Amino acid sequence: MRFTFAESMCDPQQYPALALEAERAGFHSFTVPESLFYPRHSDSSYPYTADGNREFLDDRPFIEPFVLVAALAAVTTTLRFTTFVVKLPMRHPVLAAKQAMSVAVLSNNRFGFGVGLSPWPDDFRVMNVPFEKRGKRLDEMIEILRGLETGAYFEYHGEIFDLEAIKLCPAPTRRIPILIGGHSEPALRRAASKGDGWMHAGGGEAADLQSAIARIHELRREYKTDAKPFEIHAISLDAYSVEGVKKLEAQGVTDVIVGFRNAYEKDAMPLQQKLDALRGYADNVIARAAS
Repeated sequence: MRFTFAESMCDPQQYPALALEAERAGFHSFTVPESLFYPRHSDSSYPYTADGNREFLDDRPFIEPFVLVAALAAVTTTLRFTTFVVKLPMRHPVLAAKQAMSVAVLSNNRFGFGVGLSPWPDDFRVMNVPFEKRGKRLDEMIEILRGLETGAYFEYHGEIFDLEAIKLCPAPTRRIPILIGGHSEPALRRAASKGDGWMHAGGGEAADLQSAIARIHELRREYKTDAKPFEIHAISLDAYSVEGVKKLEAQGVTDVIVGFRNAYEKDAMPLQQKLDALRGYADNVIARAAS
């Protein structure tokens, strides 16, 4: 089992110290979320809160994920950084590929590209991107990234995008892991057919996670991708005990994501308390789970 530390919407000056402590404590990775803006008026709801409210995002600091990954990779040596998740269809595929390839190179391949769809039409409207066919747009963007990350000339002619032969430099020395976020059937199919892993966003009952994992395994057999390595990242209360970690591992989870405060509330936790929580979890769970 690998362990991922989640912290967001906090004072940006805390990130370097938290990343360094997570690395020292034995965490494998650090999640980096994305939120581009907060609209003054919106009737959209948030899929991962009970009432759909997303006011917790108002006035919360979000550093652009590729910028933050590059900054934190510069002060660490082994810690991986995983976006959780970039709303990829709102970007241009060549720019997104350039950004992802750049941070993969700068981090020495310590980058996992978590991608997904935004649930909010507002995002697409403000970015002047059609909300319709967003799933098809994401699928084509993944194919374009796969072609460009080789560093060779690549052209693409799809339903959404038409790309003349180009190449990007520098290219990473390893394939960038693409991790698909989302709980819907199309998201699970996308993860099974096109992804190197799946990211579970939490919420629901434990049985929901088990059901989603079982469905992904079924779909991977259907798409004949089940022989390839595959990551499953999960948020679960079981991740806070050794017994729970072993239970998740038996279900097929490869990476557990843990944080030490309620992310839906304004951050009032001092940095030192966060560092202490990281060390305590490392001593009580990570070290014991490995023994």
